[in-house]
Amino acid sequence: MNCPEPFQATARYRPQLSDARASLTQEVTAMDERGRVSSIHIPAERPLTVYVDKREIVTLMTLGGAPEALTLGYLRNQRLVRTLEDIVSIQVDWSVDAVAVVTRNGIADVEERTAKKVVTTGCGQGSVFGGLMDEVERITLPQDARLPQSVVYRIVELIRTQQSVYKQAGSVHGCALFSREGELLYFVEDVGRHNAVDAIAGLMWLDGMEGGDKVFYTTGRLTSEMVIKGAQMGIPFLLSRSGTTQMGHMVAQRVGMSLLARCSGKHFLLLAGHERLVFEPELLEPLNAPYHSARPA
Repeated sequence: MNCPEPFQATARYRPQLSDARASLTQEVTAMDERGRVSSIHIPAERPLTVYVDKREIVTLMTLGGAPEALTLGYLRNQRLVRTLEDIVSIQVDWSVDAVAVVTRNGIADVEERTAKKVVTTGCGQGSVFGGLMDEVERITLPQDARLPQSVVYRIVELIRTQQSVYKQAGSVHGCALFSREGELLYFVEDVGRHNAVDAIAGLMWLDGMEGGDKVFYTTGRLTSEMVIKGAQMGIPFLLSRSGTTQMGHMVAQRVGMSLLARCSGKHFLLLAGHERLVFEPELLEPLNAPYHSARPA
């Protein structure tokens, strides 16, 4: 794998981390169209302002399920921190809705590097610092990675049966990292899919995990931001139950990523990186098989 040097995995060092996970849902009272009152759960969205060496960088809207990993992944995917060893500590304090990051030597040219932003189509606080767009051309994903069609189906089924905040309260996005055999490694939900992918990036970095033999799944759209972050993590396969955008498709083709959209049941649309998918036609009914409607008679 020939990913940019800052994203090579390492397990030699871990910064000092707080453990400040917050409640993911909040119970509220709702009234339906008949005036009936009931209690329901909604996602507990909250702001998290990131300070690096006492300098305010960004405010992320998050569920708060993995705030330390989210902060680390955000700094990594924005390329504000080059190596894990550069970080001394990440401490979250929900009493002030803030996280304090202490680095060893500061962030070089931090004002210039955080001044230019590209607003993305991601929900919530989605944005990519402009310099990242210039680095896409340098990312090369492993050419020999292959993904069997049966594993795609296994991943889709595992996600369908996964216990989640979405099933309880809705209004969130989920992201997951799988092995090439379809084993679930991480599952993170947040109010924005960009937060969920950043949290998984942070967990991978902390655990010294490479991405070249992994599969990434998201419930949200495959936008340019999502594709860029997946490529930065060195992952050759990106799956979604939703669709893609023109720029997401373009970036996937440019970096050589396999992009699978509309993944549901045994249906998917392979939009880029066709050579990596191992088709298994025996898993499907013949095209001339009788059509059975899912709707009741």
